[in-house]
Amino acid sequence: MTALPDTPSFRLDGRRALVTGAGRGIGLAAAAALAGAGASVTLAARTGEEIEAAAAAIRARGGQAEALVLDIADTAAVQAAIAARPAFHAFVNNAGTSRHAPFLEVTEADFDTVLALNLRGCFFAAQAVARRMAEERIPGSIINISSQMGHVGGPNRSVYCASKWAMEGWTKAMAIELAPLGIRANTIGPTFIETPMTRPFFERPEFADWVLGKIKLGRLGQVQDLMGPVVFLASDASALMTGSALLIDGGWTAE
Repeated sequence: MTALPDTPSFRLDGRRALVTGAGRGIGLAAAAALAGAGASVTLAARTGEEIEAAAAAIRARGGQAEALVLDIADTAAVQAAIAARPAFHAFVNNAGTSRHAPFLEVTEADFDTVLALNLRGCFFAAQAVARRMAEERIPGSIINISSQMGHVGGPNRSVYCASKWAMEGWTKAMAIELAPLGIRANTIGPTFIETPMTRPFFERPEFADWVLGKIKLGRLGQVQDLMGPVVFLASDASALMTGSALLIDGGWTAE
């Protein structure tokens, strides 16, 4: 009889995962997906009430979840919090912000605010997580939530693009250095995802027409579109994948 290979498991039982910006939107969906695959998930965000409620909702569904109040832009607090915990097996580096303005009108305050979180904060959060993985010799997975705007440009998004193009670059560099330790690093690049925060933007017909004209599949992304990719990158199913960008963009960057 022909011997068939076994499909690598997408399950995460017995593993610990950390998700930042986990109170809503993409972060909440990522936390729910990881918990659904069996991981014990720590949800981190600045708003305690929000992530406590999110963690409780995951537990009510039978998952394992705890809340951690943390500002990712506060690198000292992030390093202390991660150093005080057992190493995580998976990290979804999702915290982020944006300030959109025409390039000629971008202020230093806009630039500093976006880069402080999207680049500096996320960079040192990943470093802190990777250090713990290395210390405990855990072959972990770091998943940086980037954007399709880390691969293309867009009007009024120069600062946001700068932060996400930078994330794509340091993820590849990090992947090269961490590979000998068995630690993988990849990005997920979503297109526009419909969330309570983004929904008002699509009420402007000209903006909705521009976005839908770029997304070849003809619809906005939903947080559910990212849940499978998060579990894939966190699991053994992606064991040979590092330094890569997984674009969930409906075909936006295909042309």
